Amino acid sequence: MKVAIFFGSKSDKDTMKKAADILSEFGVEYKAFIISAHRAGALLKQTVEQVEKEGFEVIIAGAGLAAALPGVIAGETTLPVIGVPLECVSDKSNGLGGMDALLSIVQMPPQIPVATVGINNAKNAGYLAVQILSIKYPELKEKLVSFRKKLADDAAATGLDVKF
Repeated sequence: MKVAIFFGSKSDKDTMKKAADILSEFGVEYKAFIISAHRAGALLKQTVEQVEKEGFEVIIAGAGLAAALPGVIAGETTLPVIGVPLECVSDKSNGLGGMDALLSIVQMPPQIPVATVGINNAKNAGYLAVQILSIKYPELKEKLVSFRKKLADDAAATGLDVKF
C-alpha cells in the first residue's frame, strides 16, 4: 500500500501534509515530491515512471493557479490521480481563492480523468486514497469501516438529544 504525493511548490507543504497525516493514520506508506509541472517537466515524468516501478498504487497531486500538475501526471500514468486544488496565498496571489485551480483540475478533458477534492482539502484526498486502496487490501478496509463506525457513533452521541 503506497501513495505518492506531488506538489509544485514548497509553499504547499503544510496543506499537502494533511494528506500524508491521513495516510499515516491508516498505516499507508507514502512518499512526497516537490516538482513543478512547468519548471521541471522531464523530472516529473521520470519521477512518475519511478513511482510506478516502485509499486505505488495511487497518486495525490496538489496544485494552485493553473493547476497543471495533476493533469500532467494523469497523462503520464494509468494510476488513479487525486487532484487537490490549492489556494494561492503568496504575494503573487491572483485573488481567485483557488477557484482557478479547482476548475483546472475538475475540467480535465475526456479519457484522462483526475479525481478532485475541494480547495485545500488534502485530508479528503488522503481519505479517498485510502478508500481506493481498501478495494484491494482487506485489512485497510477493516480500518476504514471501523473509522466510519466511530464517526457515526460520535455523531449519535453528540447530536441526537440537543438541549437549548
